[in-house]
Amino acid sequence: MTVATDTRGAWGSKIGFILAAAGSAVGLGAIWKFPYIAGQNGGGVFLLVYLACVFTVGVVMMLSEMMIGRRAKKSATSAYRALGGGKWHYAGWISVLCVFLILGFYSVVGGWTIAYIFEAVRGDVLTTDGAELEAAFASFIGDPLAALIYTSIFAFITASIVIAGVQKGIERICKILMPTLFALLIFLVIRSLTLPGAIDGLIYLVTPDWSKLSVRMVLDALGLAVFSLSVGAGLMIAYGSYLSKEEKVVNAGLWIAFLAILASVLAGLMILPAVFAFGVDPAAGPGLTFITMPALFAQMTGGQYLAILFFCLLLFAAITSAISILEPAVAFLIDEYDVPRKKATLIVAISNYVILSVPAALSFGTLAGDLMIFGKTPFDLMDFIASNVLMPIGGMLAAVFVGWRVWPEIKTVLVKEMPEWCTYVFRFVAGVLSPVLIGAVAYFLIFG
Repeated sequence: MTVATDTRGAWGSKIGFILAAAGSAVGLGAIWKFPYIAGQNGGGVFLLVYLACVFTVGVVMMLSEMMIGRRAKKSATSAYRALGGGKWHYAGWISVLCVFLILGFYSVVGGWTIAYIFEAVRGDVLTTDGAELEAAFASFIGDPLAALIYTSIFAFITASIVIAGVQKGIERICKILMPTLFALLIFLVIRSLTLPGAIDGLIYLVTPDWSKLSVRMVLDALGLAVFSLSVGAGLMIAYGSYLSKEEKVVNAGLWIAFLAILASVLAGLMILPAVFAFGVDPAAGPGLTFITMPALFAQMTGGQYLAILFFCLLLFAAITSAISILEPAVAFLIDEYDVPRKKATLIVAISNYVILSVPAALSFGTLAGDLMIFGKTPFDLMDFIASNVLMPIGGMLAAVFVGWRVWPEIKTVLVKEMPEWCTYVFRFVAGVLSPVLIGAVAYFLIFG
Protein backbone atom coordinates (compact mmCIF):
# COMPACT_ATOMS: atom_id res chain seq x y z
CA MET A 1 0.00 0.00 0.00
CA THR A 2 1.27 3.44 -0.80
CA VAL A 3 0.36 6.92 0.32
CA ALA A 4 -0.30 10.00 -1.70
CA THR A 5 2.76 11.99 -2.64
CA ASP A 6 1.71 15.09 -0.70
CA THR A 7 1.74 13.16 2.59
CA ARG A 8 5.36 12.11 2.12
CA GLY A 9 6.87 15.56 2.15
CA ALA A 10 8.81 17.58 -0.39
CA TRP A 11 11.84 19.84 -0.52
CA GLY A 12 11.06 23.47 0.19
CA SER A 13 13.75 24.79 -2.15
CA LYS A 14 16.40 23.72 -4.61
CA ILE A 15 19.20 24.86 -2.32
CA GLY A 16 17.64 22.84 0.50
CA PHE A 17 17.73 19.70 -1.61
CA ILE A 18 21.28 20.32 -2.80
CA LEU A 19 22.56 20.90 0.74
CA ALA A 20 20.74 17.85 2.09
CA ALA A 21 21.98 15.60 -0.72
CA ALA A 22 25.47 17.06 -0.39
CA GLY A 23 25.23 16.36 3.33
CA SER A 24 24.72 12.71 2.45
CA ALA A 25 27.89 12.77 0.36
CA VAL A 26 29.90 14.97 2.73
CA GLY A 27 29.95 12.49 5.57
CA LEU A 28 32.80 10.79 7.34
CA GLY A 29 33.77 9.32 3.95
CA ALA A 30 34.83 12.75 2.73
CA ILE A 31 36.25 14.21 5.93
CA TRP A 32 37.87 11.09 7.34
CA LYS A 33 38.34 8.56 4.55
CA PHE A 34 39.55 10.69 1.64
CA PRO A 35 42.68 12.14 3.32
CA TYR A 36 44.07 8.81 4.50
CA ILE A 37 43.25 6.95 1.24
CA ALA A 38 44.84 9.80 -0.73
CA GLY A 39 47.81 9.58 1.62
CA GLN A 40 48.15 5.87 0.99
CA ASN A 41 47.87 6.23 -2.79
CA GLY A 42 50.31 8.97 -3.68
CA GLY A 43 48.29 12.14 -3.15
CA GLY A 44 48.04 14.06 -6.42
CA VAL A 45 47.61 11.16 -8.82
CA PHE A 46 44.90 9.69 -6.60
CA LEU A 47 43.10 13.05 -6.57
CA LEU A 48 43.04 13.15 -10.39
CA VAL A 49 41.74 9.59 -10.68
CA TYR A 50 39.17 10.27 -7.95
CA LEU A 51 37.91 13.35 -9.83
CA ALA A 52 37.63 11.31 -13.03
CA CYS A 53 35.64 8.60 -11.21
CA VAL A 54 33.30 11.13 -9.60
CA PHE A 55 32.48 12.91 -12.86
CA THR A 56 31.86 9.70 -14.81
CA VAL A 57 30.47 6.73 -12.90
CA GLY A 58 29.77 8.70 -9.70
CA VAL A 59 27.70 11.53 -11.20
CA VAL A 60 25.89 9.32 -13.72
CA MET A 61 24.85 6.81 -11.07
CA MET A 62 23.84 9.51 -8.60
CA LEU A 63 21.71 11.21 -11.26
CA SER A 64 20.24 7.85 -12.25
CA GLU A 65 19.06 7.15 -8.71
CA MET A 66 17.71 10.68 -8.31
CA MET A 67 15.70 10.32 -11.53
CA ILE A 68 14.32 6.93 -10.47
CA GLY A 69 13.02 8.50 -7.26
CA ARG A 70 11.67 11.64 -8.87
CA ARG A 71 9.96 9.74 -11.68
CA ALA A 72 8.17 7.35 -9.31
CA LYS A 73 7.73 9.78 -6.39
CA LYS A 74 8.54 6.84 -4.16
CA SER A 75 11.48 5.35 -2.26
CA ALA A 76 13.58 2.50 -3.66
CA THR A 77 11.38 -0.59 -3.29
CA SER A 78 8.16 1.12 -4.39
CA ALA A 79 9.97 3.01 -7.18
CA TYR A 80 11.50 -0.12 -8.70
CA ARG A 81 8.11 -1.85 -8.55
CA ALA A 82 6.23 1.09 -10.06
CA LEU A 83 8.68 1.70 -12.91
CA GLY A 84 10.11 -1.75 -13.59
CA GLY A 85 7.48 -4.24 -12.52
CA GLY A 86 8.38 -7.88 -12.30
CA LYS A 87 10.88 -8.68 -9.60
CA TRP A 88 12.67 -5.34 -9.71
CA HIS A 89 11.32 -4.43 -6.27
CA TYR A 90 13.91 -6.84 -4.82
CA ALA A 91 16.56 -4.28 -5.82
CA GLY A 92 14.82 -1.89 -3.45
CA TRP A 93 14.83 -4.47 -0.67
CA ILE A 94 18.59 -4.75 -1.09
CA SER A 95 18.89 -0.98 -0.66
CA VAL A 96 16.75 -1.01 2.50
CA LEU A 97 18.83 -3.82 4.03
CA CYS A 98 21.99 -1.95 3.07
CA VAL A 99 21.05 1.33 4.79
CA PHE A 100 19.75 -0.57 7.82
CA LEU A 101 23.15 -2.25 8.23
CA ILE A 102 25.10 0.96 7.61
CA LEU A 103 23.05 2.85 10.19
CA GLY A 104 23.86 0.18 12.77
CA PHE A 105 27.62 0.76 12.77
CA TYR A 106 27.57 4.39 11.58
CA SER A 107 25.75 5.42 14.75
CA VAL A 108 28.62 3.93 16.74
CA VAL A 109 31.22 5.99 14.87
CA GLY A 110 29.00 9.05 15.19
CA GLY A 111 28.99 8.45 18.93
CA TRP A 112 32.78 8.44 18.93
CA THR A 113 32.80 11.96 17.45
CA ILE A 114 30.54 13.21 20.27
CA ALA A 115 32.76 11.61 22.89
CA TYR A 116 35.88 13.19 21.41
CA ILE A 117 34.32 16.64 21.50
CA PHE A 118 34.04 16.25 25.26
CA GLU A 119 37.57 14.80 25.40
CA ALA A 120 38.85 17.83 23.49
CA VAL A 121 36.98 20.25 25.79
CA ARG A 122 38.64 18.58 28.78
CA GLY A 123 42.00 18.57 26.98
CA ASP A 124 42.44 14.84 27.51
CA VAL A 125 43.34 14.16 23.87
CA LEU A 126 46.08 16.77 23.71
CA THR A 127 49.27 14.76 23.95
CA THR A 128 52.04 14.03 21.48
CA ASP A 129 52.38 10.46 22.75
CA GLY A 130 50.86 8.39 19.94
CA ALA A 131 50.96 5.20 22.00
CA GLU A 132 49.04 6.93 24.79
CA LEU A 133 46.41 8.22 22.34
CA GLU A 134 46.07 4.78 20.77
CA ALA A 135 45.64 3.18 24.19
CA ALA A 136 43.09 5.84 25.20
CA PHE A 137 41.07 5.26 22.04
CA ALA A 138 41.15 1.48 22.52
CA SER A 139 40.10 1.92 26.15
CA PHE A 140 37.21 4.20 25.19
CA ILE A 141 35.71 2.01 22.46
CA GLY A 142 36.23 -1.00 24.71
CA ASP A 143 34.18 0.53 27.54
CA PRO A 144 30.66 -0.89 27.02
CA LEU A 145 28.85 1.79 29.03
CA ALA A 146 30.55 4.71 27.30
CA ALA A 147 30.11 3.12 23.87
CA LEU A 148 26.37 2.57 24.40
CA ILE A 149 25.77 6.03 25.90
CA TYR A 150 27.39 7.94 23.05
CA THR A 151 25.85 5.67 20.40
CA SER A 152 22.44 6.31 22.00
CA ILE A 153 22.96 10.08 21.93
CA PHE A 154 23.91 10.05 18.25
CA ALA A 155 21.01 7.74 17.32
CA PHE A 156 18.59 10.02 19.22
CA ILE A 157 19.84 13.14 17.41
CA THR A 158 19.49 11.44 14.02
CA ALA A 159 15.99 10.13 14.68
CA SER A 160 14.81 13.49 16.08
CA ILE A 161 15.75 15.24 12.84
CA VAL A 162 14.10 12.66 10.57
CA ILE A 163 10.90 12.59 12.68
CA ALA A 164 10.47 16.32 12.01
CA GLY A 165 10.05 15.62 8.29
CA VAL A 166 11.69 16.52 4.99
CA GLN A 167 11.39 20.32 5.17
CA LYS A 168 11.20 20.97 8.91
CA GLY A 169 13.76 18.33 9.83
CA ILE A 170 16.24 17.21 7.16
CA GLU A 171 16.24 20.35 4.99
CA ARG A 172 16.26 22.78 7.92
CA ILE A 173 19.16 21.15 9.76
CA CYS A 174 21.23 20.75 6.57
CA LYS A 175 20.79 24.44 5.78
CA ILE A 176 22.42 25.13 9.14
CA LEU A 177 25.02 22.36 9.39
CA MET A 178 26.36 22.36 5.83
CA PRO A 179 27.43 26.04 5.69
CA THR A 180 28.83 25.68 9.22
CA LEU A 181 30.71 22.55 8.19
CA PHE A 182 32.34 24.29 5.22
CA ALA A 183 33.19 27.33 7.35
CA LEU A 184 34.95 25.08 9.87
CA LEU A 185 36.75 23.25 7.08
CA ILE A 186 38.04 26.46 5.52
CA PHE A 187 39.18 27.81 8.90
CA LEU A 188 41.07 24.60 9.72
CA VAL A 189 42.57 24.49 6.20
CA ILE A 190 43.94 28.02 6.63
CA ARG A 191 45.42 27.09 10.01
CA SER A 192 46.94 23.92 8.59
CA LEU A 193 48.47 25.67 5.60
CA THR A 194 50.15 28.28 7.83
CA LEU A 195 52.15 25.65 9.72
CA PRO A 196 55.91 25.50 9.02
CA GLY A 197 56.57 22.80 6.44
CA ALA A 198 52.90 22.55 5.43
CA ILE A 199 53.77 23.36 1.83
CA ASP A 200 55.09 19.81 1.42
CA GLY A 201 51.65 18.42 2.22
CA LEU A 202 50.05 20.79 -0.29
CA ILE A 203 52.55 19.72 -2.97
CA TYR A 204 51.90 16.07 -2.13
CA LEU A 205 48.15 16.50 -2.64
CA VAL A 206 48.28 18.43 -5.92
CA THR A 207 51.35 16.95 -7.63
CA PRO A 208 50.71 13.66 -9.45
CA ASP A 209 53.24 10.89 -8.86
CA TRP A 210 52.45 8.65 -11.82
CA SER A 211 54.56 5.83 -10.42
CA LYS A 212 51.77 5.32 -7.86
CA LEU A 213 49.19 4.69 -10.58
CA SER A 214 47.93 1.11 -10.45
CA VAL A 215 44.77 -0.92 -10.98
CA ARG A 216 44.29 -1.19 -7.23
CA MET A 217 44.60 2.57 -6.80
CA VAL A 218 42.01 3.17 -9.54
CA LEU A 219 39.63 0.74 -7.85
CA ASP A 220 40.24 2.49 -4.51
CA ALA A 221 39.36 5.83 -6.12
CA LEU A 222 36.27 4.42 -7.83
CA GLY A 223 35.12 2.74 -4.64
CA LEU A 224 35.50 5.97 -2.68
CA ALA A 225 33.71 7.99 -5.39
CA VAL A 226 30.76 5.60 -5.43
CA PHE A 227 30.67 5.35 -1.62
CA SER A 228 30.96 9.09 -0.99
CA LEU A 229 28.14 9.90 -3.45
CA SER A 230 25.89 7.32 -1.73
CA VAL A 231 25.43 5.24 -4.87
CA GLY A 232 23.80 1.84 -4.44
CA ALA A 233 22.06 2.32 -1.09
CA GLY A 234 18.88 3.98 -2.33
CA LEU A 235 19.65 7.26 -0.56
CA MET A 236 19.38 9.37 -3.69
CA ILE A 237 16.24 7.52 -4.78
CA ALA A 238 14.56 8.56 -1.53
CA TYR A 239 15.86 12.14 -1.71
CA GLY A 240 14.98 12.34 -5.41
CA SER A 241 11.40 11.27 -4.66
CA TYR A 242 10.84 14.57 -2.82
CA LEU A 243 11.89 16.64 -5.86
CA SER A 244 9.31 18.40 -8.01
CA LYS A 245 9.17 17.31 -11.64
CA GLU A 246 10.00 20.86 -12.71
CA GLU A 247 13.38 20.80 -10.98
CA LYS A 248 16.45 20.29 -13.18
CA VAL A 249 18.08 17.11 -11.95
CA VAL A 250 21.37 17.37 -13.87
CA ASN A 251 22.14 20.85 -12.60
CA ALA A 252 21.36 19.86 -9.01
CA GLY A 253 23.43 16.68 -9.34
CA LEU A 254 26.48 18.55 -10.58
CA TRP A 255 26.24 20.96 -7.64
CA ILE A 256 26.06 18.02 -5.23
CA ALA A 257 29.11 16.40 -6.84
CA PHE A 258 31.00 19.70 -6.73
CA LEU A 259 30.29 20.17 -3.01
CA ALA A 260 31.28 16.56 -2.28
CA ILE A 261 34.58 17.01 -4.13
CA LEU A 262 35.18 20.39 -2.50
CA ALA A 263 34.71 18.87 0.95
CA SER A 264 37.09 16.00 0.15
CA VAL A 265 39.78 18.33 -1.21
CA LEU A 266 39.41 20.70 1.75
CA ALA A 267 39.69 17.74 4.12
CA GLY A 268 42.88 16.75 2.35
CA LEU A 269 44.18 20.30 2.63
CA MET A 270 43.26 20.33 6.30
CA ILE A 271 44.97 17.07 7.26
CA LEU A 272 47.87 16.37 4.87
CA PRO A 273 49.75 19.69 5.32
CA ALA A 274 49.55 19.21 9.10
CA VAL A 275 50.75 15.63 8.70
CA PHE A 276 53.80 16.77 6.71
CA ALA A 277 54.44 19.73 9.02
CA PHE A 278 54.95 17.38 11.94
CA GLY A 279 56.66 14.56 10.05
CA VAL A 280 53.84 12.02 10.25
CA ASP A 281 53.44 9.29 7.64
CA PRO A 282 50.63 10.42 5.25
CA ALA A 283 49.70 6.74 4.81
CA ALA A 284 48.96 6.39 8.53
CA GLY A 285 45.49 5.03 7.75
CA PRO A 286 42.18 5.33 9.66
CA GLY A 287 44.03 6.26 12.85
CA LEU A 288 44.60 9.74 11.40
CA THR A 289 41.24 10.85 12.83
CA PHE A 290 41.27 9.76 16.46
CA ILE A 291 44.99 9.24 17.08
CA THR A 292 47.23 11.20 14.71
CA MET A 293 45.21 14.43 14.50
CA PRO A 294 44.94 14.91 18.29
CA ALA A 295 48.72 14.47 18.51
CA LEU A 296 49.14 17.17 15.87
CA PHE A 297 46.77 19.56 17.64
CA ALA A 298 48.80 19.11 20.82
CA GLN A 299 51.77 20.67 19.00
CA MET A 300 49.87 23.69 17.66
CA THR A 301 49.21 27.05 19.27
CA GLY A 302 45.57 27.02 20.34
CA GLY A 303 45.52 23.29 19.72
CA GLN A 304 42.71 22.57 22.17
CA TYR A 305 40.32 24.94 20.39
CA LEU A 306 41.33 23.51 17.04
CA ALA A 307 40.66 19.98 18.33
CA ILE A 308 37.19 21.01 19.50
CA LEU A 309 36.43 22.54 16.09
CA PHE A 310 37.79 19.47 14.30
CA PHE A 311 35.59 17.00 16.18
CA CYS A 312 32.57 19.31 15.85
CA LEU A 313 33.27 19.23 12.11
CA LEU A 314 33.29 15.43 12.17
CA LEU A 315 30.04 15.36 14.15
CA PHE A 316 28.25 17.69 11.71
CA ALA A 317 29.43 15.57 8.78
CA ALA A 318 28.28 12.40 10.56
CA ILE A 319 24.82 13.83 11.32
CA THR A 320 24.09 15.07 7.79
CA SER A 321 25.12 11.70 6.44
CA ALA A 322 23.29 9.65 9.10
CA ILE A 323 19.94 11.32 8.45
CA SER A 324 20.27 10.43 4.76
CA ILE A 325 20.96 6.82 5.78
CA LEU A 326 17.94 6.64 8.08
CA GLU A 327 15.52 8.36 5.68
CA PRO A 328 15.31 5.59 2.99
CA ALA A 329 14.31 2.99 5.57
CA VAL A 330 11.70 5.36 7.01
CA ALA A 331 10.40 6.20 3.53
CA PHE A 332 10.16 2.45 2.83
CA LEU A 333 7.68 2.00 5.70
CA ILE A 334 5.77 5.13 4.67
CA ASP A 335 5.46 4.06 1.02
CA GLU A 336 5.03 0.32 1.41
CA TYR A 337 2.91 0.07 4.55
CA ASP A 338 1.32 3.51 4.99
CA VAL A 339 3.05 4.02 8.36
CA PRO A 340 3.02 7.64 9.62
CA ARG A 341 6.46 9.29 9.61
CA LYS A 342 6.84 9.56 13.38
CA LYS A 343 5.93 5.92 13.95
CA ALA A 344 8.05 4.76 11.00
CA THR A 345 11.08 6.64 12.31
CA LEU A 346 10.70 5.22 15.79
CA ILE A 347 10.30 1.67 14.45
CA VAL A 348 13.43 1.90 12.32
CA ALA A 349 15.55 3.80 14.85
CA ILE A 350 14.70 1.64 17.87
CA SER A 351 14.92 -1.69 16.07
CA ASN A 352 18.20 -0.67 14.44
CA TYR A 353 19.67 0.37 17.76
CA VAL A 354 18.67 -2.82 19.55
CA ILE A 355 19.44 -5.30 16.77
CA LEU A 356 22.56 -3.74 15.24
CA SER A 357 24.01 -0.72 17.06
CA VAL A 358 24.26 -2.42 20.46
CA PRO A 359 26.32 -5.39 19.21
CA ALA A 360 28.34 -3.03 16.97
CA ALA A 361 29.12 -0.76 19.92
CA LEU A 362 30.13 -3.74 22.06
CA SER A 363 32.34 -5.25 19.34
CA PHE A 364 35.47 -3.70 20.82
CA GLY A 365 34.76 -4.53 24.46
CA THR A 366 32.23 -6.94 25.90
CA LEU A 367 31.86 -8.96 22.69
CA ALA A 368 35.47 -8.62 21.52
CA GLY A 369 36.69 -12.10 20.60
CA ASP A 370 33.53 -13.76 21.95
CA LEU A 371 31.14 -13.10 19.07
CA MET A 372 32.97 -13.61 15.79
CA ILE A 373 31.07 -14.37 12.58
CA PHE A 374 33.20 -15.49 9.63
CA GLY A 375 36.15 -14.18 11.60
CA LYS A 376 34.66 -10.69 11.94
CA THR A 377 33.21 -8.73 14.83
CA PRO A 378 29.56 -7.58 14.48
CA PHE A 379 30.83 -4.06 13.64
CA ASP A 380 33.19 -5.30 10.91
CA LEU A 381 30.65 -7.76 9.52
CA MET A 382 27.99 -5.05 9.10
CA ASP A 383 30.52 -2.80 7.41
CA PHE A 384 31.72 -5.60 5.11
CA ILE A 385 28.26 -6.77 4.01
CA ALA A 386 26.86 -3.25 3.49
CA SER A 387 29.89 -1.54 1.92
CA ASN A 388 31.47 -4.44 0.01
CA VAL A 389 28.46 -6.53 -1.01
CA LEU A 390 25.09 -4.76 -0.88
CA MET A 391 26.13 -1.28 -2.06
CA PRO A 392 27.93 -2.61 -5.16
CA ILE A 393 25.01 -4.92 -5.96
CA GLY A 394 22.58 -2.04 -5.48
CA GLY A 395 24.71 0.19 -7.69
CA MET A 396 24.93 -2.39 -10.46
CA LEU A 397 21.17 -3.04 -10.38
CA ALA A 398 20.42 0.70 -10.50
CA ALA A 399 22.79 1.05 -13.46
CA VAL A 400 21.17 -1.79 -15.41
CA PHE A 401 17.69 -0.52 -14.48
CA VAL A 402 18.38 2.95 -15.86
CA GLY A 403 20.50 1.90 -18.82
CA TRP A 404 18.16 -0.83 -20.06
CA ARG A 405 14.84 -1.27 -18.24
CA VAL A 406 13.55 2.32 -18.11
CA TRP A 407 15.93 4.12 -20.47
CA PRO A 408 13.24 5.66 -22.75
CA GLU A 409 11.68 7.43 -19.75
CA ILE A 410 15.06 8.55 -18.40
CA LYS A 411 16.16 9.82 -21.82
CA THR A 412 12.98 11.90 -22.04
CA VAL A 413 14.09 13.72 -18.91
CA LEU A 414 17.73 14.05 -19.95
CA VAL A 415 17.13 15.53 -23.41
CA LYS A 416 15.44 18.49 -21.74
CA GLU A 417 18.61 19.25 -19.77
CA MET A 418 21.53 18.25 -22.02
CA PRO A 419 22.46 17.82 -25.72
CA GLU A 420 21.16 14.58 -27.21
CA TRP A 421 24.67 13.22 -27.84
CA CYS A 422 25.33 13.49 -24.10
CA THR A 423 22.41 11.17 -23.42
CA TYR A 424 24.16 8.41 -25.40
CA VAL A 425 27.30 8.88 -23.33
CA PHE A 426 25.14 8.82 -20.21
CA ARG A 427 23.52 5.55 -21.26
CA PHE A 428 26.87 3.93 -22.05
CA VAL A 429 28.25 4.92 -18.65
CA ALA A 430 25.08 3.82 -16.84
CA GLY A 431 24.26 0.67 -18.75
CA VAL A 432 27.70 -0.68 -19.64
CA LEU A 433 30.64 1.02 -17.93
CA SER A 434 29.17 1.37 -14.43
CA PRO A 435 28.06 -2.26 -13.93
CA VAL A 436 31.46 -3.51 -15.10
CA LEU A 437 33.53 -1.13 -12.97
CA ILE A 438 31.35 -1.39 -9.88
CA GLY A 439 31.48 -5.17 -10.26
CA ALA A 440 35.28 -4.98 -10.41
CA VAL A 441 35.33 -2.89 -7.22
CA ALA A 442 33.05 -5.41 -5.51
CA TYR A 443 35.28 -8.32 -6.55
CA PHE A 444 38.34 -6.45 -5.31
CA LEU A 445 36.71 -5.59 -1.99
CA ILE A 446 35.46 -9.12 -1.36
CA PHE A 447 38.28 -11.24 -2.74
CA GLY A 448 41.20 -8.82 -3.21
